[in-house]
Amino acid sequence: MHLAYPAVLAALLFCTGLYGVLARRNAILVLMSVELMLNAVNLNLVAFDVWLRDTLHSGQALTLFTIAIAAAEIGIGLAIVLAVYRNRGSSDIDRLRDTAETDDAETLPDSSDTASAARAEGPGDAQDAAGPKSASTAQTGKAKKAGTTA
Repeated sequence: MHLAYPAVLAALLFCTGLYGVLARRNAILVLMSVELMLNAVNLNLVAFDVWLRDTLHSGQALTLFTIAIAAAEIGIGLAIVLAVYRNRGSSDIDRLRDTAETDDAETLPDSSDTASAARAEGPGDAQDAAGPKSASTAQTGKAKKAGTTA
């Protein structure tokens, strides 16, 4: 048997799995694509073990180990997908990224950034650079000043 046949088949399986991982949006299909990639690796391990005529059959032993790891991976992966589906109502990977929790420190401006913006823009624009909450406070303050001076 030539080594080229199983190597080409394994390359096709791996490329199909890689396309599935990169292009699919459903988490279950992504897990199936990872399984295709692992099966391509297993096919290569067995083919090279037969081609090299290894007396220890280390390629086949490593294949059994990879199959056991893949079974554990698919069990844990499906459990995670089912838990996410129950909580969010969808297993769409893009929707999971959109609803990810963000850290509050990432969304709020830093106090040093606000202070440097206030120095650069002048005294009137400093309140607007602080954010929407400070801008509404600034508008009520301006309204109070207009009411007291009139």
